[in-house]
Amino acid sequence: MDGSATGTSTALERIREEIIADPANRAATAAGLQPIYTAHPQARIVLIGQAPGTRAQHSGIPWNDPSGVTLRRWLGVTDDEFYDPTLFAILPMDFYFPGKGAHGDLPPRPDVAPRWHPRLLTELPHVRLTVLIGRYAQKHYLPGATGTTLTDTVRAFRDHLPDRMPLVHPSPLNFRWQTRNPWFAEEALPALRARVQAVLGTRTDPDGR
Repeated sequence: MDGSATGTSTALERIREEIIADPANRAATAAGLQPIYTAHPQARIVLIGQAPGTRAQHSGIPWNDPSGVTLRRWLGVTDDEFYDPTLFAILPMDFYFPGKGAHGDLPPRPDVAPRWHPRLLTELPHVRLTVLIGRYAQKHYLPGATGTTLTDTVRAFRDHLPDRMPLVHPSPLNFRWQTRNPWFAEEALPALRARVQAVLGTRTDPDGR
């Protein structure tokens, strides 16, 4: 999966070409790397995370790691559903692996999402739920929550539904956080799955949306 999708609009194809040609991405393009995202005009849910890791960057498949397995379980969807671009758009805060730092991957480049996300999202008129995974996505899309901790933001998930849902990163490294915060599995994940099912048409949404 290389960020394109059969049936995408001409506008989405043009944006993709511009991303690849952007001088800021020259080194990645010269190395034969593709931007890792998916966007289809029929998508109903947008997943916004940090940035692709090395495995995703070189395979062209986002979330193809243990974190992705956990994320699909949290969402309550199959692999086929998750990778169906007419259901899920995947727009990380950076479309390329940002590199390794002293303590893990570098953060996403700060100018990528502000520049490209608005144009891409304009071409996704059917989106009804945006899932914000991790602090970078939440800081950008929930600016009113930037004065709180990630835990506080995720705990207040009901304040953002039905349109948005903040999540911690589904990394296996976060197991201690989940142990300290049992409400996440008991309250937040069932609410997430219910909303996903409602948006995808697999159950009746009490809001009628």
